[in-house]
Order: sequence, then C-alpha cells, then structure tokens
Amino acid sequence: MSTRLFDLTGKVAVVTGSGRGLGRAMARGLAAAGAKVATAGRTAADVEAVADEIRAAGGEAVAIPFDAVSRAGNRRLFDETVARFGHLDIAVVNHGVGRAKPAVEVTDAELAETIDINLKSAFVCGQEAARRMVARGAGGAIVFTSSTGSLAAFANLSTYGAAKGGVDQMCRHFAQELAPHGIRVNAVNPGYMEHRMRGSGKRHETPEMAEEIRLATPMARRGRSEEMVGPVIFLASDAASFVTGHVLPVDGGYVAV
Repeated sequence: MSTRLFDLTGKVAVVTGSGRGLGRAMARGLAAAGAKVATAGRTAADVEAVADEIRAAGGEAVAIPFDAVSRAGNRRLFDETVARFGHLDIAVVNHGVGRAKPAVEVTDAELAETIDINLKSAFVCGQEAARRMVARGAGGAIVFTSSTGSLAAFANLSTYGAAKGGVDQMCRHFAQELAPHGIRVNAVNPGYMEHRMRGSGKRHETPEMAEEIRLATPMARRGRSEEMVGPVIFLASDAASFVTGHVLPVDGGYVAV
C-alpha cells in the first residue's frame, strides 16, 4: 500500500484544543502530512504559538482563538477557516476538561461544566463542521477525541466518563447520518498519556500513580502526545476511506485487559 494514502496535501484541517498537549501534537502532525491547519483554543497566545511552529516548519497555519461552549464561537471558527483557506476537509474535535471528584460530591455546576465542554460543545463543533462539509458536497472527515474513560471505569471520573461515553455514541450516530454525504466520523480514545489535561488532579503526578499505570498497561508506560498523530492522520486520510463510526483506543492496551 502506498504511503500516498496518508498524504493530506491540499486538505484543510481544524484542530480544537490545539494550544497544548495532544492537540498541539495533532495540529503539527497534520501539517507535516501536508494539511493547512487552523489551530483553535481558548488561549490566543497558545494557539498562535502552535501556528508559528507550523509555519516555521514550512507549513500553512492560522490561529483562531475560540470559546468552545459558544455556538457563535464555533460558527466563527469554521467561517474564518473557510475564509482563509477556501474550504474544510478535516475537523479534529479535541477540546475537553477533566474533573476528578467522587460522584457523590459532584456539584451541579461541576456536572454542567463537564457535560457542556466535553459533550455538548463537541456536538456543536462537530455539527458546525458537518454543515460546511455537507454544503460543499466534497466529503470530509471528523475525528472526535474521546477517552478510555468511556470504555472502562476509573475512580472519581464519573462525570468525565459519562460525557466521553456520550462522545463515543455521538460519533456513531454522526457516522451513520453523514455517510451518504461522503463524510467519515471516528473517535480516538487516549489512555494514560504523559500530557495531563487541565483538572485531572495532582494524583497523576505521584510515583504511586506511575506504578499503578505501569502495572495496568500492557505496554507498561504512558503514551506520548506524538503517539496520537498517526491514528489521527490515518482516520483523516484516504487510508481510512472505508472506516467510519469507529472508536479507536490509543492506550498501550489498557482496555484490552
């Protein structure tokens, strides 16, 4: 099989939550594969820095700060991307927040925040991307970042796991509805990664947690941010031309045991 199947030259991609961590790696990786990339996130300086890195490496990028939970913010993100690059081919819906807390102690405000950012805003972002792809009539690819928290139970992550479980099922429904338009929809589910999202808690920094992860993961380590790049390029590219509605753990085998 030719590696040209993974070539994204001429494609236009949006990556949300790309100011740091997994999103930064994904944005840089898509650009290295040839895509023009809109980096998007809530902190202007962060997404601009990633866009600068892409341009310094010879790629094309624009930074678009946006409010993930705002319908208007999502519309503006895709409108500005299309205005800058002419169209939209790929949307990586990657923004999210983690909140570690026992289920019986979660407040209404914390529950609403977790659902709004991780599920509701992912739906809106995917919806706005799909609307533009449908209107163009040239297909496309949407990749949601979910979590192994949707596939296995973890202590103190009930709200996060519930929201990400919704993302998995949303991915399947989007895939079924958008397939007639040539739009493929998939999800990647990171496991324990070296990068920790905001709100994940200080326990992740302890030697005890590192040992727990080593023993529970067949590959006996955390994943690196860069190890999300290959799966996302695959799902965004012609190499996955017959793959849709798939939830792909990227977790060193954690949920396989």
